[in-house]
Amino acid sequence: MSPSPRAGQHGGGAPPAIVLAVEHGAFVRQGTVILDDVHWVVRPGERWVVLGPNGAGKSSLLHIASTYEALTRGTTTVLDQPIGRVDVRTLRRRIAIVGALFEHAIPPRTRALDLVVMGRDATLMRWQQTYDPQDEADAQAMLERFGCKHLADARFDTLSQGERKRVQIARAMMTNPDLLLLDEPTAGLDLLGREQLLDILAALAATPHPAGIVLVTHHPEEIPPGFTHALLLREGRVVASGPIADTITSATVSACFGAALRVRREEGRFAVRLAS
Repeated sequence: MSPSPRAGQHGGGAPPAIVLAVEHGAFVRQGTVILDDVHWVVRPGERWVVLGPNGAGKSSLLHIASTYEALTRGTTTVLDQPIGRVDVRTLRRRIAIVGALFEHAIPPRTRALDLVVMGRDATLMRWQQTYDPQDEADAQAMLERFGCKHLADARFDTLSQGERKRVQIARAMMTNPDLLLLDEPTAGLDLLGREQLLDILAALAATPHPAGIVLVTHHPEEIPPGFTHALLLREGRVVASGPIADTITSATVSACFGAALRVRREEGRFAVRLAS
């Protein structure tokens, strides 16, 4: 069971023509070039993985997609809206983010159910806002959808890493977002936790909403089945971009990581080994 879109929620109307576009994108921080001449377009129904080694610029690109960072040069379009010419505060209500940057902002004593309920209006503290019984029922349903209904009354700081990620995804989906950004969602998980989360993400990828999903990772093994496209980055530049079968190959992954690697795919999952 999952909540139905309510007043103020997104994802219930026509999908955007363009979920995300970066053209001639450059990002420079304190004189260091993080991204250089990036071209990238995400269309409705596409599920993208952004892959590359440490320092490739993956997380910076995700922050630009979230509108919390801006390109130094070039243009960004998010959900048909040109960044720099729209009120990003309104646009951000249509974007959901899961990752370490967001997790660090969560007050540790927050109850899991409250965290998910507050996803309704993208807040992290209860001030003057009020939530009706339907909000809590929707949050309970979302926790159940992602396998953590039993955690409703648990404090966030008592949850395991896997439980924290599932609760964050439940919160992220409370507004039926048009764009879901996942920044290394499997980081810190053990084998079982990783596989359980990848099953959840594979199921999410098979649904019509969000219109676009972008996942950042260092590891091809952590690409869920059902992801359709990949963007490979190395030192801020695009190595390959396009349908996943064409971009996650031995040649492109070797070029991306600067080593001779062998890639194989079985039952929708990738495995990588050093080439002998």
